[in-house]
Amino acid sequence: MTEPRPPVPPFTREDAIRKIRMAEDAWNSRDPARVALAYTPDSRWRNRAEFFAGRPAIEAFLTRKWQREHDYRLIKELWATAGDRIAVRFAYEWHDDAGQWFRAYGNENWRFDHLGYMAERHASINDVPIAAAARLFHWTAPGVRPAEHPGLTELGL
Repeated sequence: MTEPRPPVPPFTREDAIRKIRMAEDAWNSRDPARVALAYTPDSRWRNRAEFFAGRPAIEAFLTRKWQREHDYRLIKELWATAGDRIAVRFAYEWHDDAGQWFRAYGNENWRFDHLGYMAERHASINDVPIAAAARLFHWTAPGVRPAEHPGLTELGL
């Protein structure tokens, strides 16, 4: 982990937006190994009520997550940035094995090391059941959100 992962801190607003979109694209791939590479080997996470650290734990968590959250589609948006930190708001849609759709809303606080790897991730998330007709995230999944697809603000979220 000696190669920088640009952009690196301190982040400008534009750097933070680019870093967020990179994270969104990686998470929309639903590839736990790919996603885990953006974090330090000892990265510390709080995700809902789970606390863990390290890339192997991140990969295991994401594998479990995407085994139960089908047709997952995520949009992230900058909330604030300063120095080596980025605050993000996000929403994602998914359905369970029974076909019930959900929209999850949340906030994340990120801290990066000097090379641009995420060293801490603190996430607070709430799931809201929605009707399939209420879905707003429409693109082929897994895959990145197309540039022309509206973001959270444009969708009124």
